[in-house]
Amino acid sequence: MQAWQVHENGEPSEVMRLNDVATPTPGDGQVLLKVRAANINFPDALLCRGQYQVRPPLPFTPGVEICGETEDGRRVIANPALPYGGFAEYAVADAAAVLPAPDALDDAEAAALHIGYQTGWFGLHQRAHLEAGETLLVHAAAGGVGSAAVQLGKAAGATVIGVVGGAEKAAVARELGCDVVIDRRADDVVAAVKEATGGRGADVIYDPVGGEAYTQSAKTVAFEGRIVVVGFASGTIPSPALNHALVKNYSILGLHWGLYNTKNPKLVQHCHEQLTDLAARGAIKPLVSERVPLGGAATAVQKVADGLTTGRIAVVTEEAA
Repeated sequence: MQAWQVHENGEPSEVMRLNDVATPTPGDGQVLLKVRAANINFPDALLCRGQYQVRPPLPFTPGVEICGETEDGRRVIANPALPYGGFAEYAVADAAAVLPAPDALDDAEAAALHIGYQTGWFGLHQRAHLEAGETLLVHAAAGGVGSAAVQLGKAAGATVIGVVGGAEKAAVARELGCDVVIDRRADDVVAAVKEATGGRGADVIYDPVGGEAYTQSAKTVAFEGRIVVVGFASGTIPSPALNHALVKNYSILGLHWGLYNTKNPKLVQHCHEQLTDLAARGAIKPLVSERVPLGGAATAVQKVADGLTTGRIAVVTEEAA
């Protein structure tokens, strides 16, 4: 089969190589899946760079989120078990973690449902307890992680403020349903949030960016608000001033979604059922901005690494395309 492999760490476009390799053999409790579509996530770039919290042995195939097909023909979504990731014709996954692909979504959309939307659901509902009528601020609202949070926030009845970088991404955020869109390149984010909320600030802030975005979050969070720390796409990990959190009465909530797969897998299943229902009702639909063939995976991963994308890019097999 064909599979992209990383033999040394570095930038995705430089270290990913498309090779002919043997089809992997599943271990105990694992299944072999034919890849129909693989969604590209920022962690794929970090894996290539050797900067992710998980460092699989070299060589490995990146691709942490797929829509695949079981040997008996069922369409499923899964997080492949590295080193046999999703940027290949076949991948391996833990059988217990395989979930049915929603009928309402095509292969590329289904591949993009799992990590970003589970992260959004856990962040907004399990951690921040977002309520209808509250104001949600989403950083990087036009990106893969942010766009999921925007849709989930709207589905929950929140007023959603989206912060983006550039006019093109601002247009995407409006199409996603943001009630207010702030272009951080053209607007004063703090002033714009205060104006949009009558000086009160946002009840929940969803931050996959870190760095300057977190600084803005601390300045715009409402009394008894909640900042959900999801990741650090900016490359800068902030150091929160806890005296500031005390004075303003807000909470800083960390979210590592992957832990729920071992700490509370039943809740992951429940979340998937909720997401499947929302997809069936048309309340959520992953924004797949581009579909590329397997041969274009390295270039596409580099685009995600460089922050040049909106929504998701999916790598699709010729058969699925």
